[in-house]
Amino acid sequence: MPDSNIRRALLANGVRLATERMPHVRSVAIGIWLTRGSRHEPAENTGIAHFVEHMLFKGTPTRSAEEIAQQVDSIGGQLDAFTSKEYAGYYIKVLDQHLPLAVEILSDLISNPLFAAEDIEREKKVILEEIKMVEDTPDDLVHEIFAEGFWGGHALGRPILGTPPTVSALDRDTLSRYFSSTYVASNFVVVAVGNLEHDRVQGLLERALERTPRTGSADAEQSAPIVASVVQVRQKDLEQSHVCFGTAALPQHHPDRYAGYVLNTTLGGSMSSRLFQNVREKRGLAYAVFSGLSAYQDAGALSIYAGCANDAVAELIDVVVAEIRQMKSGGLNDVELRRAKDHLKGSLMLGLESTSSRMSHLARQEMYRDRTDGLDEMLAAIERVTIPDVQRLTDQFFSLGSLGVTVLGDVNGLKVSEEQLAL
Repeated sequence: MPDSNIRRALLANGVRLATERMPHVRSVAIGIWLTRGSRHEPAENTGIAHFVEHMLFKGTPTRSAEEIAQQVDSIGGQLDAFTSKEYAGYYIKVLDQHLPLAVEILSDLISNPLFAAEDIEREKKVILEEIKMVEDTPDDLVHEIFAEGFWGGHALGRPILGTPPTVSALDRDTLSRYFSSTYVASNFVVVAVGNLEHDRVQGLLERALERTPRTGSADAEQSAPIVASVVQVRQKDLEQSHVCFGTAALPQHHPDRYAGYVLNTTLGGSMSSRLFQNVREKRGLAYAVFSGLSAYQDAGALSIYAGCANDAVAELIDVVVAEIRQMKSGGLNDVELRRAKDHLKGSLMLGLESTSSRMSHLARQEMYRDRTDGLDEMLAAIERVTIPDVQRLTDQFFSLGSLGVTVLGDVNGLKVSEEQLAL
């Protein structure tokens, strides 16, 4: 059953609100979540969602950027924001007594940006340096290259930060048009968790967001992505090669998602996983090796990452593919299943101990589902996963021709054949 401490409301202008009361803490974490991310931006303005996020911290008509920082610091608060593929979040954590100021600051940020010309030009330099940072961080870069090829030209494959040409071309008019059409009530979900009263939070938000426009211009129709399981090898002068494998997986909140979590945990999502034990512990091929799930509204991916010596890439590919083949042919045993379930349940419960993490969890559920699974409901769903459930997903994810790979490193002349990746 959904948690009885969670309450919902619809503000007068259409903003959705969800709160969770935790009376045993002294903090409140509140976030204003925008249900639009880099996936929803025009291709010619790649990076604009992330750029606008930065610009909202540059001041409003009533607060300079420095005053925003000073007000948050003066109450010991923590203010931050991020942009992802399908949403953006602006959130603050404060002592419960400072909730009114937190609502006031957040609402001001997302409602009244200045978009001053000098700030825009300054921030372009900052974001261009951020893009260079990714280029100089190969374990991040290999995932960017992989995503671009894997999603076959779809918006999910474009970099959140944008590209130097698209970022450099942004101007005040373009940013203002994007903001006006996107930062509207119909795209906002507000989530607050902590020592709070729902009705009081709703009253504060009704006043703070009363001038937020109800709707903006319609988004371009977002087609579901078509996965392209390609082989990409990019030469780069590095001491270590970085390898990213991937295959299509499940979208957000698919009925089989808990079996997917168990599969990922067993394959490479924990220190006891097959990949960690066989690639790192037994063979010493890599320091970092892990798998992970990326889930979007209508698509998903399971990826495997490892970093290894430049002359060991071919061996690494063979070992990873052999582990996947073994998982397909042999399945899980009861001990592995039990260990994966206990790992998932423990991680879930530990991850929901703070008001910030519970706020983020509740926000994602509200944005994707309009409802929330209670903790007991999620734990029961994990427990219901069976070995045949995991085997079925293993066969679905890892079929013939489904596995793509991206290699980044000093591997000039490396060839990866279809036979090497055959499952």
